[in-house]
Amino acid sequence: MDKSTILRLLHSALSLGAANVKRRIVRFRQKADYERFLSEWSRFGNSAKLVRHLPSIHGFSLPIAQDLLASSACADIWVENDPLLTVHNTAFKSVSREKGIPWGVQEIKAPLAWSMTTGHRVKVGIIDTGVDFSHPDLKHSLGRGINLLSRGSLPHDDNGHGTHIAGTIAAANQVHGMIGVAPRATVYPVKAFDHNGSAFVSDIVLGIDWCVRNKMDIVNMSFGMKTRSKSLLTAVTNAYNAGVIIVASSGNDGKRKSIDYPARYPQTIAVGATNRLRRIAPFSNRGTFIDVYAPGDKILSSWLRGKYHEMSGTSMATSHVSGAIALLLAHRPGLSPAEIKAVVKRSMLPLRGTKAPRVAGELDVMQMLQTGDRR
Repeated sequence: MDKSTILRLLHSALSLGAANVKRRIVRFRQKADYERFLSEWSRFGNSAKLVRHLPSIHGFSLPIAQDLLASSACADIWVENDPLLTVHNTAFKSVSREKGIPWGVQEIKAPLAWSMTTGHRVKVGIIDTGVDFSHPDLKHSLGRGINLLSRGSLPHDDNGHGTHIAGTIAAANQVHGMIGVAPRATVYPVKAFDHNGSAFVSDIVLGIDWCVRNKMDIVNMSFGMKTRSKSLLTAVTNAYNAGVIIVASSGNDGKRKSIDYPARYPQTIAVGATNRLRRIAPFSNRGTFIDVYAPGDKILSSWLRGKYHEMSGTSMATSHVSGAIALLLAHRPGLSPAEIKAVVKRSMLPLRGTKAPRVAGELDVMQMLQTGDRR
């Protein structure tokens, strides 16, 4: 790829007034072309801030006009859309106060494990909308994290979803507030989602990259999309190969044979949602792609401005699984992502109302710890 082609791509990114300009992820067939593009891009300085560098996949996200895509200029690159993903929750309502142990944390038997493990020193990256750093139930559980939308700022939550996820994983306010699954784990908010609960795939790729570089043990991904993305798969595979456990929500469409990405990738642990009756929640996607189910219906957890909300969704189920794996890793450090997934799948309890042997069961922390001890 010659210099003029690279400059055409960069100029395309700067001319957003053109028709049919979509954000796309570009990856180069030749490493030398990637390095040449990187060099030219760096010379543009702030004027090229609409171009996002994705170093872990040797790519860039940038707006490209449709007419440029159809030209020979793109023969030496792979191009895919950089679509929006959304967080996985359905309904929610405000609750005046919460004390003690939420029903989902009780259901998976986490309190029975706390005499053996509380998740101490396990690092959980939450790629989400950020976290309320002032919430009294979270202040002992938070690492600094990163704000990918505003690099100089703390990853403050302007939506609420990320704060809710963090509370289920690691809230720790025994006297006045609620307790999460792994109260001594440390959660690191990675703000990739905006106040609407939306993020580009490129934001997720950057979030995964940050989690790998900062040595997270677990990454919670309570979001998804319907379409496959090679860039997202590459980032997930890189994390898996680096020993990072990725827990992902399956989606809330009530589908019986399909789940969302990235949960559908085999390198993740795909989570469906159950209700208080230990049945699959009606909204939850289900089927053979699900690895484990966990409580996800009417889950009470922390919210913005020190408050509490009840939320439903496979997002909420995923945070229970991330917390449970934190308990297991603190108890049995060094287990690989493949070993963790095997332990989770071998220690599930059968769901109520399901007879098929291939149906995944519900998360059970005590069974997980016992199975982990036998490895």
